[in-house]
Amino acid sequence: MAGIVVSGTQVSYIGQDCREIPEQLSRDYGHFAKRLDLSFNLLRSLEGLSAFRSLEELILDNNLLGDDLVLPRLPHLHTLTLNKNQITDLEHLLDHLAKVTPALEYLSLLGNVACPNELVSLEKDEEDYKRYRCFVLHKLPNLKFLDAQKVTRQEREEALVRGAFMKVVKPKASSEDDAASPEGHLPYTPLPSASRELTSHRGILAKGRYFYYGRNSEGNRFIRDDQL
Repeated sequence: MAGIVVSGTQVSYIGQDCREIPEQLSRDYGHFAKRLDLSFNLLRSLEGLSAFRSLEELILDNNLLGDDLVLPRLPHLHTLTLNKNQITDLEHLLDHLAKVTPALEYLSLLGNVACPNELVSLEKDEEDYKRYRCFVLHKLPNLKFLDAQKVTRQEREEALVRGAFMKVVKPKASSEDDAASPEGHLPYTPLPSASRELTSHRGILAKGRYFYYGRNSEGNRFIRDDQL
């Protein structure tokens, strides 16, 4: 099979622009491979990986894997690298890894939106990355290395105390991005647009358009139809 390199229990199939794991690769090498490198391909699915039951290391860098990533149960896998893919939902990925890779100790997610650092966005800073590490260690407490950095004792202790509160929520589309109504207008809201920002905690003050000059301030509170 062209492009494949085998050395002992190490199998590499790098830079072949494959969109799925070749059936022949799974059939011929799945039963003995302990290290599998599929980096620099176009993988969107990992179907066929279940044949590699003895895997200890899996390299999937520079592919097109997204939030629908599904790994088979790999009880011996201790190293997984998913650098430079298209993963955005961190919690979903970590929950999945906790179920199918119980022996995982080395994980790298650099270059994914789910990993907030300057490789993804210049708007991210060191504090964003620290919160990310704390949340990952809360979900996967057995990790020894995360993104090529050794997990420290202090990080483990912080993850135990604060990790559950470090979840990074995926941004939702604003109301302006929602589908328009049948009349072609945006959905009605009585609030000024500034007050709908999730990060805005300032009060909104404005002058009212209508004034009531009723004879009794409490007993006569209603406005007639011809006044609307």
